[in-house]
Amino acid sequence: MHIAIIGNGISGITAARTLRQLSSDCQITVISAESDYFFSRTALMYVYMGHLRWKDIQPYEDWFWEKNRIQLKKAKIQSIDTQAKILHSDSGEQFSYDKLIIASGSQPNKFGWPGQDLHGVHGLYSKQDLEAMEKGSVGLQRAVIVGGGLIGIEMAEMFHSRHIPVTFLVRESSFWNATLPAEESDMINRHIREQGIDLRLNTELKEIIDDGTGKVGAVITSTGERISCGYVGLTAGVSPNIGFLQGSGIATQRGILIDAYLQTSASDVYAIGDCAELQQPDPGRRAIEPVWYTGRMMGENVAHNILGKKTAYQPGIWFNSAKFFDIEYQVYGHVPAQLKAGEASLYWEHPDGKKSIRIVHDQASNAVLGFNLMGIRYRQEVCERWIQGKTLLETVLQDLSLANFDPEFFPEYEAALLEKYRAETGRSIQRRAKRSLRSVLQFLKSSQA
Repeated sequence: MHIAIIGNGISGITAARTLRQLSSDCQITVISAESDYFFSRTALMYVYMGHLRWKDIQPYEDWFWEKNRIQLKKAKIQSIDTQAKILHSDSGEQFSYDKLIIASGSQPNKFGWPGQDLHGVHGLYSKQDLEAMEKGSVGLQRAVIVGGGLIGIEMAEMFHSRHIPVTFLVRESSFWNATLPAEESDMINRHIREQGIDLRLNTELKEIIDDGTGKVGAVITSTGERISCGYVGLTAGVSPNIGFLQGSGIATQRGILIDAYLQTSASDVYAIGDCAELQQPDPGRRAIEPVWYTGRMMGENVAHNILGKKTAYQPGIWFNSAKFFDIEYQVYGHVPAQLKAGEASLYWEHPDGKKSIRIVHDQASNAVLGFNLMGIRYRQEVCERWIQGKTLLETVLQDLSLANFDPEFFPEYEAALLEKYRAETGRSIQRRAKRSLRSVLQFLKSSQA
């Protein structure tokens, strides 16, 4: 059986590796036009900033692929004939398959802005984007970044590391406020400006101006202001990369429609990762989740399904992490930007304005629903166990030190959160557990039993 995989990101490569681990018989071909070998997309910024070399973000040695009999082909798939089971590349080369996995990823959103195709206008998603950013930084006097998400903040930090002035256009009234609660969003607003970034809230891109040579010379904002710049970073979200599927007969909406087993509407064709859209996502989960860990999970799952070990995709409890310059962010479970009816949250913020703890809970049952951390690290396994067990808020507060995962000798802030709880409710709660690995292991073992 020949299994072809379009895309060599985390989803496609995880699928290829898992297939090989499960079967020594199948033929595996990974096709991508982006790079010769798989690389860690989340580490692109560190190559630009000089912390890592390109070879450092390639998890596997070049010989790994031949040794594991995974064939790599550098080609851009232009169309798919699902009836004949043939892939057509833009060079005219054809690839046949018995089973097909589409893991074509995302592409930066473009909204028809005048000048969006000028030289010096790029997202931050691909190897080619990194190369363009590197080239465009030579002699650069100012960059403008459009869009207030995680990629935008990464790009701002990258330019900032080379002392290149940055103007950051965010159409919302506060940074990432569709995801972060108001207090955390405001914390990041302050922190971005403290780095010297020119953050413009309630401001949209209207037009990108040609400098007369086909390159970026300036932008015009929704307020009518002209800002001179030599580079524009488009980070206003991403969309599934599915344009090449036109005429294939594969059902799509925003992404490639898939069932619980990651199968598309076409026989023997599966889709995973950023390009895939679940027809019936689990409660509290989105139909498309362009996140590294879900791509990896889908890659593992699809391999089992293709080889006859039919298993429904179950992503589990939502989690994510990021970094806003030097403020680390973690979220576990349900932490909405705005609480719904019947929900409440306990929130504490450090006087320095760069650390916070939020616990969301159900008002009727008092069961914890989610955790939001800024500048403080909590253990995923512990938080998930509390959420799964519908643990009461008071019980969690008593044992909260079990979750703390900051380095040894770092200050602990759980007592401050307990004091905030006492001030809000009039109830005094004493901590039962102290921060120690032994206590954590005992808790995980006992709760699992």
